[in-house]
Amino acid sequence: MMSTFNNLFALFLLLVSNDIAYGVVHHASSYPSHVSNVPEQHVHAPIVEQPLAKIDILKAVIALHESASIRANPFLLGSKGEDTEWINVNLEYPRPTNDDWVGVFSPAKFNSSDCYPETGTRQEASYICTSPIKYKYANHSTADYVRRGKATLSFQIINQRADFSFALFTGGFKNPKLVAVSDPISFSNPKAPLYPRLAHGMAWDEMTVTWTSGYNIDEATPLVEWGRKGHNKKLSPAGTLTFTRGSMCGAPARTTGWRDPGFIHTSFLKELWPDTIYEYRVGHLLKTELTIWSKIYSFKSSPYPGQDSLQRVIIFGDMGKAERDGSNEYANYEPGSLFTTDQLINDIKNYDIVFHIGGLAYANGFLSQWDQFTAQVEPISSVKPYMIASGTNERDFPNSGSFYDNISDSGGECGVPAETMYYVPADNRAKLWYSTDYGMFHFCIADSEHDWREGSEQYVWIEKCLASVDRQKQPWLIFAAHRVLGYSSNSGLADEGATEEPTGRTHLQKLWQKYKVDIAFYGHVHNYERTCPIYQNQCVNSEIFDYSGTMNGTIHVVVGGGGSPLSDYTENNTSWSLYKDRDYGFVKLTAFNHSSLFFEYKKSIDGEVYDNFTITRDYRDVLACVHDGCEATTLTN
Repeated sequence: MMSTFNNLFALFLLLVSNDIAYGVVHHASSYPSHVSNVPEQHVHAPIVEQPLAKIDILKAVIALHESASIRANPFLLGSKGEDTEWINVNLEYPRPTNDDWVGVFSPAKFNSSDCYPETGTRQEASYICTSPIKYKYANHSTADYVRRGKATLSFQIINQRADFSFALFTGGFKNPKLVAVSDPISFSNPKAPLYPRLAHGMAWDEMTVTWTSGYNIDEATPLVEWGRKGHNKKLSPAGTLTFTRGSMCGAPARTTGWRDPGFIHTSFLKELWPDTIYEYRVGHLLKTELTIWSKIYSFKSSPYPGQDSLQRVIIFGDMGKAERDGSNEYANYEPGSLFTTDQLINDIKNYDIVFHIGGLAYANGFLSQWDQFTAQVEPISSVKPYMIASGTNERDFPNSGSFYDNISDSGGECGVPAETMYYVPADNRAKLWYSTDYGMFHFCIADSEHDWREGSEQYVWIEKCLASVDRQKQPWLIFAAHRVLGYSSNSGLADEGATEEPTGRTHLQKLWQKYKVDIAFYGHVHNYERTCPIYQNQCVNSEIFDYSGTMNGTIHVVVGGGGSPLSDYTENNTSWSLYKDRDYGFVKLTAFNHSSLFFEYKKSIDGEVYDNFTITRDYRDVLACVHDGCEATTLTN
């Protein structure tokens, strides 16, 4: 066993305590409150540490013990094409403690030559320089581990293009000592095409499919076989992207959190018939002429813009990812993530498109987590367009071009993984703002991590997006961004004397009013809140549940309760706040026709509706003159 241990690898994981996940704290369901004019300042959110950052892997030492062992089975995974397997791990250690833990490492073999700090110079003093992809305490499911020195653990492993080893450490997270390591296990085809993500293309009749594999273009040609259900299928090529450690802006993404992302392929399925079921599978044509295929998926194409039919939209933010095997890694980091994911999977037939407005994987520089996130949402993203927005944990890092230059929430990713792994119909994915249509809906998705102020490039785009919609054909105009650019009763914002991001609505509210935006959605604050139709801090409609005729203002909704630790509300009275809920949930919009929109807020735990309202109006109500939203007129006959 000792030779096996020595030959296998030196494992690793780095703690980067200043690279963190956003989290605020918070309160429960209620009605009105009030706020007066407040200074617009930046909110410093309470910190929630990325669980993988808790382990000081650079301090790890090799202390292999001849009487310690750890064994994992089965050795071969995915023999029937599975991309997920459950692994049993049996371990023994004659000097057990409650601080002993087991880390899952992939690739299975590491050595000190992988230790590269940000300077690019090898760090000779460290033996293990790569984070595990997950971990558990040795006593996780064996209460008498400390007495017996034996334990059994179960891990859920997904295909991540490399083999895996399981390592037993003593000494806790701060002074880890490697005492045993398992033989490697592997999927039968680690390079298999996996985790497809659908998204709208640039045109309404175009769907893109993006997936991840281990095949570069010099080894195999990526392609998609697709067509209408029950009809002949055709082949479409795919482009291939990846990124390197050098693409990362800082630690841990550039150091201990780095993991090869594989290859990300995107194909464009064009000239789709409206409202039609298509089948597809992704694959790779090898040099041997053998094609490696994924399983078969299906999706429904978008309705023609303006088409009068039942159309249903899901919107939420800040979901993150979680571990179904109970790994300590995410026990308290994204506690509601699986509630939201599972509710959306269970309800998959009752909606048409998803908008996840920032707060995606919460990888925060630990790149292995992106595969795990795409695997978690794959039952949704493979059959529904999964549209994203850029948030703090995807983009922000000092000196990286982010609008928030003093924040390191992305852990050195500076937007690269999100912008590469997910397609959006933006002119430049490094500036992740875009518009898209779904039947009677027109969406303007802003990038709150880039300057939105009047005179900025994005401000010009936002006005163009809002102005471009024909409200006779697409009456439902939706604005969304990750940060709260409108209104929120969040306690963290209130502590700074604000109810929004700095200068958010100061610059944008005249655009929302001028172009009569129906609803504006935000994440970032981890709770649910809905305002009255509002303009310049004043409710402009006294109704609460049934809006009809001219709205006179925009309804602002915080829907950041996708899964991250919940945020608290201020005790200040914010009179424009109609409904609050400190719980995990999401919003569903249902357009029945051009005159009727139904809004529902559902809790993730049970899928029940806890807040709702309707908008009923005609085209003439959209055209009607409102304060600061009137077209120019003349008295000339």
